[in-house]
Amino acid sequence: MKALTLTEYDKFEYGEAPEPEVGTREVMIQVKACGICGSDVHGMDGSSGRRIPPIIMGHEAAGEIVRIGGEVEGWKVGDRVTFDSTVYCGECDACKSGQINLCPDRNVLGVSCDDYRRHGAFAEFVTVPQHILYGVPEGLPYEQAAFAEPVSIALHGVSRVPLKQGDSAVVVGAGLIGLLVVQALKAAGAGTVVAVDIDEDRLKLALELGADEIVLSDDGALEKIRQAVGNPDGADVAIEVVGFTPTIQLAVNCVRKGGSVGCVGNLHAQVEFPLQAVVTRELSVFGSCSSAGEYGEAVKAVAEGKIKVEPLISAVADLADGGEWFKRLHAREAGLMKVILKP
Repeated sequence: MKALTLTEYDKFEYGEAPEPEVGTREVMIQVKACGICGSDVHGMDGSSGRRIPPIIMGHEAAGEIVRIGGEVEGWKVGDRVTFDSTVYCGECDACKSGQINLCPDRNVLGVSCDDYRRHGAFAEFVTVPQHILYGVPEGLPYEQAAFAEPVSIALHGVSRVPLKQGDSAVVVGAGLIGLLVVQALKAAGAGTVVAVDIDEDRLKLALELGADEIVLSDDGALEKIRQAVGNPDGADVAIEVVGFTPTIQLAVNCVRKGGSVGCVGNLHAQVEFPLQAVVTRELSVFGSCSSAGEYGEAVKAVAEGKIKVEPLISAVADLADGGEWFKRLHAREAGLMKVILKP
């Protein structure tokens, strides 16, 4: 089969790769669309440490089942599907409690680290276990179905905070996940939603996708946020989707006493955390890791238009040209949001 392989850091090769084997409870999927994730870009240059070459990356995908294992039930050749990026066991205490993202044996498609190597979906075919499959309705383009993974992350992040109907919310970071979080908050019943970013174009897009107010991140951002939510003490909820010191500090400082902060971004492994503000204002802080079974909800939200993803697609390109698109994303080319590759 044809695949885009990271052969060494910052170097891709498009060409032949071994076709994946199909286990008894697995299916082979002909990949129709696969998005380039920011984690893939950080993996390409070695900065994440989780894409050790050689590896076929890619975990935001959708396609059609072309082969099934002997013990597969409920799925057939020809079914349109997407699939969880996380392969979990389904048997441990975490999985049985619904916390599949905390499975001690979890691994992620398209990731190679010290513990495991699992090739992903920047290829003609990928094999996954049947229990991580989700159906894609007729009429939903594969390019949009491939957004199930990032949408599920946004839905999970919002589900982690105690949001009540009409609560004010701040989204710190209007990148792809941030723009999905804006929409997820509105779908969950949030009142005023404020998007904060350093990029004016992304803030304009946030308005188009449902944000009520936008704030350019600068020295006066904190006061502007308080004015936007109509409370001098701050918002009810803030969700941080970047993951470095200034944005974490802004998220903590912009919520009211007794408010909640959701941490989705993890750009940096360690940040300077404003502990005193959390303690003296009695804030609740919620970590959010990947998603935990929200894929079905994500597909439904995209299919019904409750969460719009088409405005986030910057380009749909041939997999053979994927290396060049990776370079453009790594260079942070202006205007690029989500690039979808098609084998």
